[in-house]
Amino acid sequence: MRLHRLDITAFGPFGGSQTVDFDALSAAGLFLLHGPTGAGKTSVLDAVCYALYGSVPGARQGVVLRSDHAAPGTRTQVTLDLTLAGRRLEITRQPPWERPKLRGKGMTVDKAQTWLREYDATAGTWKDLSRSHQEIGEEITQLLGMSREQFCQVVLLPQGDFARFLRADAEARGRLLGRLFDTRRFAEVEKRLAERRRGTEAQVRDGDAALLADAHRMQQAAGDAMDLPKLTPGEPGVADTVLGAAAVARSTAREQLTIAHCRLAAAESARAAADRALDDVRERDRLQRRFADARERARVLESRAEAYREAQARMERARKAEAVAPALELREAAEAEHRRAAGEEARARAELPKAFADAGAAGLATAARRAAEELGGLQSARRAERRLAELVAERADLDRQQRADEEVLAEAENWLSGWEETRAGLQARIESAREAAARAEQLAVRREPAQRRLKAARLRDQLAGDTEQAGEQARLMHERVLEAKAHWLEVKERRLNGIAAELAAGLRDGEPCAVCGATDHPAPARKDAGHVDREAEERALAAYQEAEERHTEAEQRFGAVQRALAAAEAEAGDAPTSQLASDLEELELLYTEARGAASDLHVAGEELRQAEQERERRTAAREQAAVRAASRTSRREALDEERTALEETLARARGEADSVAARAAQLERRASLLTDAADAARVAEDTAQRLKDADARLADAAFRAGFDTPQAAAAALLDDAAHRDLQRRLDAWQNEEAAVRAVLAEADTAAAAQQPPADLTAAEQAAAAAERRVREAASARDAAARRCAELDRLSARAAAAVRRLGPLREEYDRVARMAGLAAGTSADNERRMRLEAYVLAARLEQVAAAATVRLQRMSSGRYTLVHSDDRTGRGRSGLGLHVVDAWTGRERDTATLSGGETFFASLALALGLADVVTDEAGGVRLDTLFIDEGFGSLDDQTLDEVLDVLDSLRERDRSVGIVSHVADLRRRIHAQLEVVKGRSGSVLRQRGVG
Repeated sequence: MRLHRLDITAFGPFGGSQTVDFDALSAAGLFLLHGPTGAGKTSVLDAVCYALYGSVPGARQGVVLRSDHAAPGTRTQVTLDLTLAGRRLEITRQPPWERPKLRGKGMTVDKAQTWLREYDATAGTWKDLSRSHQEIGEEITQLLGMSREQFCQVVLLPQGDFARFLRADAEARGRLLGRLFDTRRFAEVEKRLAERRRGTEAQVRDGDAALLADAHRMQQAAGDAMDLPKLTPGEPGVADTVLGAAAVARSTAREQLTIAHCRLAAAESARAAADRALDDVRERDRLQRRFADARERARVLESRAEAYREAQARMERARKAEAVAPALELREAAEAEHRRAAGEEARARAELPKAFADAGAAGLATAARRAAEELGGLQSARRAERRLAELVAERADLDRQQRADEEVLAEAENWLSGWEETRAGLQARIESAREAAARAEQLAVRREPAQRRLKAARLRDQLAGDTEQAGEQARLMHERVLEAKAHWLEVKERRLNGIAAELAAGLRDGEPCAVCGATDHPAPARKDAGHVDREAEERALAAYQEAEERHTEAEQRFGAVQRALAAAEAEAGDAPTSQLASDLEELELLYTEARGAASDLHVAGEELRQAEQERERRTAAREQAAVRAASRTSRREALDEERTALEETLARARGEADSVAARAAQLERRASLLTDAADAARVAEDTAQRLKDADARLADAAFRAGFDTPQAAAAALLDDAAHRDLQRRLDAWQNEEAAVRAVLAEADTAAAAQQPPADLTAAEQAAAAAERRVREAASARDAAARRCAELDRLSARAAAAVRRLGPLREEYDRVARMAGLAAGTSADNERRMRLEAYVLAARLEQVAAAATVRLQRMSSGRYTLVHSDDRTGRGRSGLGLHVVDAWTGRERDTATLSGGETFFASLALALGLADVVTDEAGGVRLDTLFIDEGFGSLDDQTLDEVLDVLDSLRERDRSVGIVSHVADLRRRIHAQLEVVKGRSGSVLRQRGVG
């Protein structure tokens, strides 16, 4: 990597644009970057780091990149021209920028911008590559092969960090080397091994816990037959102990199962004998109770013999009466039918006139025929009556139509008489509305300009006062800006005069001065009573900036008011606002009146169209009414003639009735009543004859069945329910008698009755006791079988778990040994060196070898840096760093070096580290290096030797920039880049370059 050119604008302390020509500085091989404290030497290096990585070194992360001295319209920008991996590149970066809005008030933020270009040597032009932050960052990091932390440590060489590195302990050195060489993968290996160790250990413990849980279940299943000692998961011998105890428990359980089988067989034999004895007792008890029950049933049958004989006699009489039952049913049906017919005849005769009370069925039928014949003769008269009603209705309708037509004719004549006057009035309204619409259009053209002039006049009057007020406000803000600026410059001058005291306040005995590097401070400056600190200066600057912002806002308001006033005056003219308002009011009144009159145009036109339609409708209605009146006159005459003829015919047909219909209704009712009475009389005569025949047949049937009277036969009859009940009782008595005789005739029943009574309770108790002993034995046998099965299952599961845990235990032992070795906690790791420390120790050994080459030259061959992996106390080893003093031949810790010795030792270490990191990054060539401070602690001879070493870097075509304010270096190094600070910001000057 070689730097060519750096352009800085509004960055850090540089308010304007500054340029660094690294090609001219690098031509001498060694150049000096110097300037007073706080001028911005480090900001040049920050700009290089920001251009490459988009951020400044870690110690200054979070600082504001934009210069406080920059003009408001100047944007912060850094451009770096460099050669990287054989490619000529240009990187331009702009951080986010808060600027005033182009329109309106307030601030807006522009996003960060980045450009990457490459120089095309063939075409002699720059070619754009990318504008993406992410793509450019990945491209630069890949070409450099270093992260930002590595670049800041290798290229910028901060000497303070390496002085602390020499005095640091192993852990602090490990953190720095870990950032530079990126040994995170080895730390991840340690972490991964530790996690695997914990994971496998947890799995082994979980397996042992599950195995012990099964062992406790086996102990619960075995009861007192299993003796299990107290074990802990992960303890050696857990598997063997559990399997041995399980084997003993299984053997004991099988013995107990054999004993339970024998006890169950004996109990089942005793139960079989008790069951047989119980069956014998139960059979004898059943036979004895059966014989006693039969004797009791025989006694009951003997006591009910008389009732049985009476029931038999009742059943015999009922069977005889069944022969008379059909005749009885026929007689009852005939009697019921005759009663119904007689009642119907009485109701029919009650409706007839008294003249027909004694008439027979034949006379009633004859009278009904005569009434029907008279009713048939009235059919033509009824049709004539209906026609007469139709004629009357039609005549009334004609009269109603005539009255309606007369009303239509009168209304039409009345409306048509005023038509001409109505049409003339509507046409006059239409003409008047058209004239008003024309006036409204003319007034509308004049109305809008008048409104604009009045609005502009009112704004003109308002802005006249605002202009004076805004001008006065801008003048006051200008005076305040001048006062605030003068106060800020005065405060800043007072602070600069007392800056020595402010710097002296941070001095500590034994620590180097930030200005001269000395560790002794014999006479530090003191603050006087009027001392001004940084906070007071910043408050004065903030007050000045705030006053300037308010003045700018006031000027902008004043200009805006002036422009608005000029526009309003151009629009309104010189006319007074009151006159313009009066003219507009009069114009608005005329316009409103014209619009109102013009609105009647459509209404009048619509009314005229409707009036014309109404005239045509009424004329047509008048003509149609005249035609209908002529046709109705002839129709009325024909209807009157037909009506006279019909009225004469109906008068003859009605007789004494009010109408033909009333006469027909009378005849129709009489014929119906006579017909019904004749039918009822015939039915009553027929049913009386059938009842007489039924009485004769019933008497004959009762005599043949053996009954004295029909009533006696009816009394002997049984209904179906009584007959079934009587037959059931007779059958039950016969069946019971047969069953009792059969039981008493049984030989075994009679023999059992001769024996002593059976003791069933004792036999049942003996059988129950035997059954209980069988259940207890079976339960014991089942429990023993379950115990054996559970122990076999748990033992098999435990054996399978032991087989599964075998490989896992081996893996855990292997991983635990590897994790202990990598973490430095294993006894096999004698130096207690972690894996990451081991890798870093190899890197540190390379760094010490590379640094020794330069350290021997700087110290005239006296000092050599060596790496040590010895343990210190109880700590871990691997990152020790010692210095060998050739004058004494002894090896001692680097913390014992003096201030000057520490500087050139740390410088040699930094250069050696740069070489090693460069090789680690893939051999990326670093042609430009910077060394920051520390030269003030060297004497002249040592300084010469150090400069010779730095000058020798040119042999490898490198250029080294020394950042220092030591005056002696300005005489020794001719190529210089000076940072000059001032009140308006710092500037850069290059000297001693061709």
